Amino acid sequence: MKATATFISTLKEAPADAEVVSHRLMLRAGFIKRLGAGIYNYMPLGLRVIRKVEAIIREEMNRAGAVELLMPVVQPAELWQESGRFQAYGPELLRIKDRHDRDFIIQPTSEEVVTDIARQELRSYKQLPRNFYHIQTKFRDERRPRFGVMRGREFTMKDAYSFDRDQAGALKSYQGMFDAYRRIFDRFGLQYRAVAADTGAIGGDASHEFQVIADTGEDAIAYCPDSDYAANVELAEALPLLAARAAPTQPCAKTPTPGQSTCEDVAALLGLPLTQTVKSLVLATDVETDGVVRTTIWLLLVRGDHSLNEVKAGKLPGLKAGFRFATGAEIESHFGCKAGYLGPIATALPVKVVADRTVALMSDFACGANEADFHLTGVNWGRDLPEPELVADIRNVVAGDPSPDGKGLLAIQRGIEVGHVFYLGTKKYSVPMKATFLDENGKPQPFEMGCYGIGVTRILGAAIEQNHDERGIIWPASIAPFAVVVCPIGYDRSAEVKEAADRLHDELAALGIDVVLDDRGERPGAMFADWELIGVPLRVVLSDRGLKAGTVEVQGRRDTAAAVVPLADTVAVVKARLAA
Repeated sequence: MKATATFISTLKEAPADAEVVSHRLMLRAGFIKRLGAGIYNYMPLGLRVIRKVEAIIREEMNRAGAVELLMPVVQPAELWQESGRFQAYGPELLRIKDRHDRDFIIQPTSEEVVTDIARQELRSYKQLPRNFYHIQTKFRDERRPRFGVMRGREFTMKDAYSFDRDQAGALKSYQGMFDAYRRIFDRFGLQYRAVAADTGAIGGDASHEFQVIADTGEDAIAYCPDSDYAANVELAEALPLLAARAAPTQPCAKTPTPGQSTCEDVAALLGLPLTQTVKSLVLATDVETDGVVRTTIWLLLVRGDHSLNEVKAGKLPGLKAGFRFATGAEIESHFGCKAGYLGPIATALPVKVVADRTVALMSDFACGANEADFHLTGVNWGRDLPEPELVADIRNVVAGDPSPDGKGLLAIQRGIEVGHVFYLGTKKYSVPMKATFLDENGKPQPFEMGCYGIGVTRILGAAIEQNHDERGIIWPASIAPFAVVVCPIGYDRSAEVKEAADRLHDELAALGIDVVLDDRGERPGAMFADWELIGVPLRVVLSDRGLKAGTVEVQGRRDTAAAVVPLADTVAVVKARLAA
């Protein structure tokens, strides 16, 4: 392709509201143009990348036995009411009405529609297993869309859905998709990790996220450098950091701590290690019975240097139905003082105490005295306060924690979620939507389901966050808008340069190499700057001087300098560089 046959529109500066690198570079390189909050036009170069991402996904999904179809963007609300998600999904679900006042939604995902297809079309166990997928526009009404395509409102996703006769089959389908995703992300040329994850709003019994590693990622990933263990921090198991509880060695004493309301401040004032302090967090649950709402106050305890993991807390008995943080009035009525001086000893009203695994093994620790400007030191379970009602893993892991697989210590890195696989089972969609098939005995059975998503347009942002420098984007060759750019100096002034550039372009294109020839007649500096910003992996420069010497310059996007190559060897060198 010649540059004048497509549309190139680069900017020297990004708009001031572009917050992250990928957003700035996609705007500057002319890949996207903002239409509205979280809604973008994908310009020709951006669309070329999207189509390459989609092509890899299609090839691997087809290879894995999935069958492509296409489900509507606009879906009737009745299906979502059947599953219960019409009410439960929340304000991110865009609800609309047609001229007949009937309810519809703009789909953020398609579990309900594909389940409706399955219950109509898959009537017998002989038709299973089956996996349907599509690549389609999605819409989620984000409260604050930001970061360009990383957290937009309208975006493109590939989502797939498997239907099996039993759990064993469903887990086999899950593994098949997991393996397909690994091939997809390997082919994208991105550094990524597949991590165990929480099932979130989709629901289900098991899931893995595919995270592209990037310092700007929103998600924290815990992994073991010495093993294959990796999990989202919200799910990573935090093992107790003490082998057993030591015997008390200190008396329990109330100590003045005027104005010191954090564990860090208290530890500094009293000359204690932060690891000898206990942090108190107060939650509340509201349960309505016979029209009366009864509120229960929960005190969750983590070590002073740790933080509460709300996902883990939300899985505890009594908190699964939902919780909130207690109000200031509730805290004062139950503890007799304001937050900052709270502890599990002598509360004014009964509270349910949950201790993290490590806290339950601590001795001689410091905590709030439930009195302003005072803390207790030398506190011990069993002697100074009752054993906690519940001991559970309720904290976030930190770097240096033992890996749950026992094979080393955990490290933490940031990641951008771009793919997710779920094993759903039967309870989330099949049972409430009465989606069944007939088994060998002619009896109806609910489908065992799985669902599998990849954020197609988000891949662009994640790839750029991982691969860029001060000059612009550095695309992996498999998803770059072009694999090679031919940059002729003086294309519009030198017949020799024009002839050599056209011939090289045609030879590369004939080999199936995705090549672009810059025939715009730009000055070398401006031309090189454009293609470095756009991020084409390999550049070939032709000039009158080089042609007279029988040479061209070949430079990879990450290379610090160009290599001088004989003109006759150019095609072979380009092929070798791309293959490498």
